[in-house]
Amino acid sequence: MASLGFSVDDLLPRARGGGALKMGLTALLEDEWLQPEPDLTARRASFDTHPDSVQLTQRAVAAGEEIAAMLGVDGGLEGAARSAWEDMCLLEPDETGQTYRLIGAAVAFPTDWHPADKIGLPLVGLHKPIHGYADQLASGVDHFMTRLKAGRIFGRCNWFVSPTADLRWIDTQPPEITFAHVTPENAGETLFIRSERQTLRKLPETGAILFTIGVYVAPLGTLSPANIERMAQAVQTIPPEEAERRGAAHFAPQLQAFAVSAPASNRGLF
Repeated sequence: MASLGFSVDDLLPRARGGGALKMGLTALLEDEWLQPEPDLTARRASFDTHPDSVQLTQRAVAAGEEIAAMLGVDGGLEGAARSAWEDMCLLEPDETGQTYRLIGAAVAFPTDWHPADKIGLPLVGLHKPIHGYADQLASGVDHFMTRLKAGRIFGRCNWFVSPTADLRWIDTQPPEITFAHVTPENAGETLFIRSERQTLRKLPETGAILFTIGVYVAPLGTLSPANIERMAQAVQTIPPEEAERRGAAHFAPQLQAFAVSAPASNRGLF
C-alpha cells in the first residue's frame, strides 16, 4: 500500500489538521510518485481552455525537456503535465544557491492561484498569503531544498474546504457569498474537501526541483466518519489568521454541525 494514497479519504489522515504549519514530508518510492491511472481527458480540456495555465521562463526549458524524457513524452513541461494527473512546477536556486524561485509551471487544476502571478517569485513570495509561513516554515523549507538529492522523492498533502467539485478552483467571490448556500443540513452535499497530493524531487541532469500537485476532491458527506470528524476538528483548530484567509467563518459552523449528525462509528481517533 502506498505511503500516500490517491484519494481524499486516503490523504486526509496524513495531512496537517490545525495548529502550527509543518512540512509533514513522507519518503516515496518511484512507483508511489504519480497517479497510476490519470484522467487525461480532464487534463487536456483544462489546458486547452486556459492556455495561461502554462508559464515558462527560458531557464525552465531544459528542465522541462528532462521531465518529459523521464515520462517518455514530448512537449517539455507542458507535455509532461498533460501526460500525468499532476500539475508540475519547476524551481531553481538563484545565484546564491540558497533561494529557490519558480521558473516554470503547468497547472491545469489550480487551487485559487494564477501561475502568471507567481512566476519568478522565491518560495517565501509564493507562500506570502499563508500566515506563518515566513516565521514557521521558510527556513526549514529552504534548507530542505538545498539538501535534496537526486533520486529521492518526498510527498505531503493538505486540505481545503471548497464550494465546488471543480478541479480548477479560482474563487472570484468573497466567502460570505461563496458559501451562502451552505447549511448544516446540506453541508454534506454542498461542501467539498479538496486535497493536494504534493511531491518534490530533484532532477539529476539540470538540478532543478520538480514540485508536483495532484488534486483530489470529494463531497464532505462521502468521506469516512473518521475523516468527517477529522475535518470538524481541523477547522476548529486552525489559527485565526488562517481561518480568516480560508473564509472559515462562513463554512466551519455548518461543517461542524453536519459532523455531529454524521455517523460516528470511527470517532475517538484523536
